[in-house]
Amino acid sequence: MFPSRRFVLAVAAAVLTTSPARAQPARAGAKPGIEYTVSMPQPHTHLLAVEMRVTGAAAGGRMDLVMPVWTPGSYLVREYARHVQDFSATDGSGRPLSWTKLNKNTWRITSPDAATVVVTYRVYANELTVRTNELNDTHAFWNNAALLMYPDGQLLAASTLRVVPPAGWKVATGLPSATGGANRYSAAGFDVLYDSPVEVGTFDTLAFTVRGVPHRIVLDGHGNEDRNRLRGDVAKIVEVATGMMGDVPYTNYTFITHLRSAGSGGLEHLNSTALITTRFGFRPDSLYQDFLSLVAHEYFHLWNVKRIRPDALGPFDYTRENYTRLLWVAEGITSYYENLFLRRAGLLSAEDYLDGLARSIQQMQATPGRLAMSAEEASFDAWIKYYRQDENSVNSQISYYDKGALLGLLLDLEIRKRSAGARSLDDVMRYLYDEFSRKGRNYGPTDVQHASELAAGSSLESFFARQVRGREELDYDAALGAVGLRVDTAGGKPVSGARAQRAYLGAEIGQTADRLLVRRVFSGTAAYTAGLNAGDQIVAINGMRATEEFLNARLKELALGDVLHLTLFRADDLRTLDVTIQRASGAVAYRIVPVAQPTAAQVRLRDQWLGAR
Repeated sequence: MFPSRRFVLAVAAAVLTTSPARAQPARAGAKPGIEYTVSMPQPHTHLLAVEMRVTGAAAGGRMDLVMPVWTPGSYLVREYARHVQDFSATDGSGRPLSWTKLNKNTWRITSPDAATVVVTYRVYANELTVRTNELNDTHAFWNNAALLMYPDGQLLAASTLRVVPPAGWKVATGLPSATGGANRYSAAGFDVLYDSPVEVGTFDTLAFTVRGVPHRIVLDGHGNEDRNRLRGDVAKIVEVATGMMGDVPYTNYTFITHLRSAGSGGLEHLNSTALITTRFGFRPDSLYQDFLSLVAHEYFHLWNVKRIRPDALGPFDYTRENYTRLLWVAEGITSYYENLFLRRAGLLSAEDYLDGLARSIQQMQATPGRLAMSAEEASFDAWIKYYRQDENSVNSQISYYDKGALLGLLLDLEIRKRSAGARSLDDVMRYLYDEFSRKGRNYGPTDVQHASELAAGSSLESFFARQVRGREELDYDAALGAVGLRVDTAGGKPVSGARAQRAYLGAEIGQTADRLLVRRVFSGTAAYTAGLNAGDQIVAINGMRATEEFLNARLKELALGDVLHLTLFRADDLRTLDVTIQRASGAVAYRIVPVAQPTAAQVRLRDQWLGAR
């Protein structure tokens, strides 16, 4: 999720039951019959009504029902049980059964002689993200992990889901249809059920076919999208990705897309994805390309993470964190491919692609945390850090998305160089798919290195030790040199003298109404050394009233060693700080430019890497 060949499976249930998640050993007890009904009789209340009918699950006169605390693809414990209300339980004849709550997300039902247990509850749904639930008078969207409980010990059990929509609404989901009436769906196990979001409403559908397989874009909302262009461009992304991986491992695919006034995000699933984008974010082309990058990212996840699974990510434990050191591969390398797919599909020029890479490098080099946390550490600590960032996060951590994408770049170019263009990172992904996903296995950190070394034809121990497990600076020029490119930080303009660039304070400062507030302070900078804090309100600069415009004007006048006198409020206390300028602006313009006199081999590798297909 912020971006996973040679045959097409006959039915959706087949791919779902043969994926690695289904390799989980059966737990004690016979598999029950499980039927869910989700209705929304009063959409304006934001309450989704759930009926769960379980047959043959009680063991020893009791049954425990568990609500997941997280959903795969979004690595944070989100405590979905907090939205549950009005829980009740009866037997098949409607007689009340006693129950108690064991912990934050487990309900125990006592049913000494009940062959069938019927549970009803409601879930408050008023948060539209790709990992939560929303119900209102225009539509419903939910993730089953955030809505449906499971009988403890029965994650392998099959279930059916019936959706009862309001009059005039329709249903879209990646789950295969089940017999027995309209809007009924089946799931081979809970890893499948929880991996299949549901959209209900009056959405529009854009359909297309790739390699004989139907795809649809479900659009909830409208904006400035060109629907014919959107359909064609998404089809091109699917063509490129399936062409690289060599098959279409599903019988249909659904892009659930919400167009809203604000927000962006995506979450991957086995044969669908959920997307949110701004309704007027389809023009100009630069904004539209951002949306296509999101589409490409979430779509490639159907291989990289949903089928090519890191060690701990499937079968899942829905009650706690599932730790892995491989999110830099699952998310970061997916992020590397998102724009590469656009380039291969002809949806992004080579120049724009390189400009995007330059911005990514610039962002990484402006993050002090790049030297404080490795890619593997960032992956492992995702549960406590990535989704809970604060003003100091920029100094203490890096994003496994961002660093993973750049590691993907470096690894791809290194493999291309060592193999003289015969192999690339594409071969690594196909190897992991063949050797792990197809064989029902998850991969580990050493497997990624091994696959990369097979493609490169030599050891990559130094690369992985220093730049994946370690915290060393990424060597961009060494990698880009293979294709005759280098990083340039002069922006094409000569720099001379101490005043050639704006003085660098080392803090993110912005105007909020009439207050000039410090938002972040970067370690190792003048502001950090002087003791400026996030949350400080700057009221005067050199004895004069402070505004953002005034601050920027003064920074342009300062040279190295000059002192800026700041008067500020920290909470209710008035303070003064002297900040001594240490260097010129940190906002240096990065570009990726050709080396002088590239060789024929370098040009050939560059054309292979950046060529549209």
